Amino acid sequence: MRRPRAVLFDWDNTLVVSWEIIHESLRLTFQDLGREPWSFDQTRNWVRRSMRDSFPDLFGTDAARAEHLFYRHYRAHHLSRLTPLTGAEETLRALRRNGLPLGVVSSKQGDLVREEAAHLGWNGYFGRIVGACDGPVDKPAPEAMALALEGTGIAAGPDVWYVGDTGIDVTCARNAGCTAVIVSADPPRDGDCPRTPDHQIADHAGLQGFFRHYGITI
Repeated sequence: MRRPRAVLFDWDNTLVVSWEIIHESLRLTFQDLGREPWSFDQTRNWVRRSMRDSFPDLFGTDAARAEHLFYRHYRAHHLSRLTPLTGAEETLRALRRNGLPLGVVSSKQGDLVREEAAHLGWNGYFGRIVGACDGPVDKPAPEAMALALEGTGIAAGPDVWYVGDTGIDVTCARNAGCTAVIVSADPPRDGDCPRTPDHQIADHAGLQGFFRHYGITI
C-alpha cells in the first residue's frame, strides 16, 4: 500500500454509530406499509446501497412513499441520537493536522450527512461531503469518489485511501482504483459475497496506529 495523499471516509458506522436509528426508521417504514418488519440482522445485512438504488428493488411501486416515510422517521431523531465512533474525531483531527485532504462518500442522502457533520462540529475536517443524490449516480460508482476529490488536485488512485466498514466500501474503492481500508471487527461483505480489502483494522485506535506506520503523526 502507498502512503495516502488523501483519505475519504464512509460515514455511517465508520465515523458515527447509526445502525439502531437506521433499523428503527426502516422498521417503522415497513409497519406503515403493512409489511413484516425486518430483524436487526436483516437490516445490517441489507443496508448498503443508496435509497435511490435500493428502495425500488425492496418496495417496488411503493418506493417513493417508502422513502418519504423512512426519512420522516429518521429525521425525527437522528441528531439527538448521533454518536461518534470511539476515536473517530481523534483520527480526523490527526489527519488534518498532517495536512491530508479529507472527504466523505456516503450512501445516505448528502444533505443529511452534511447536517450530521455540522451538528458534530466536524465540517472543518472535510473538503467535500458527498452523499446520495449529490451527483447523477451514487456510491459505489467511481463518479462519487471523483466528486469528493474535486478541488484537491488529487485524482482517484492507489494513493487515495477509502475507509469504510462494509463490503460496498471495498467495492467503492475498487471501482475508483483507490485503496480499500476497513475499520470493523467483522469481515466485509456485499450481501452474501465476501470482499477482501487492502487492509482491515478493528477500530480507530488500530487505524491511528496504521497511519503511524506510514509516517503520519498521530
